[in-house]
Amino acid sequence: MKNVAVPLDDRTINDLKAGDEVLLSGTLYVARDAAHKRGIPVDLKNQVLFYAGPTPGKPIGSIGPTTASRMDPFTIPLLQKGLKGMIGKGARSAEVKEAIKKFKAVYFAATGGAAALLGKTVRSAEVVAYPELGPEAVLKIIVVNFPAIVAYDIYGGDAFAEGVKKYREA
Repeated sequence: MKNVAVPLDDRTINDLKAGDEVLLSGTLYVARDAAHKRGIPVDLKNQVLFYAGPTPGKPIGSIGPTTASRMDPFTIPLLQKGLKGMIGKGARSAEVKEAIKKFKAVYFAATGGAAALLGKTVRSAEVVAYPELGPEAVLKIIVVNFPAIVAYDIYGGDAFAEGVKKYREA
């Protein structure tokens, strides 16, 4: 298990490999479909974007990953602006996988169905854009020991493909 501070820096990204289990601590931005369609109006340089729609609570309720591939049409422009990490569930398109390598970013997978557990890692949450979108507003959250797995790394590593290969070999 690797402890990873967020936002990310190049040294950290260089050290992450597909399949690594990590505990993220620091600042994450949260946005999903509706916010992506409008544009994410925050500086995402070196930041990590968590694809989720939380429930209300103090500081937050449950917060689980949503299917990341729905954000694929919006991902490459965000990587071009300096986004360095994303958290979601499920595989990404071939174009996004290549862009992750090109822009030296990382995609983390979080466990679907564990939203209540993930919510317990959130220490603070504030709406930073589109409050009228409710659970799809853009949030800034602070997390401590948020569990994830490196799904895609800057070297072309793919934890989904490796997992299938290991399963078939077993």
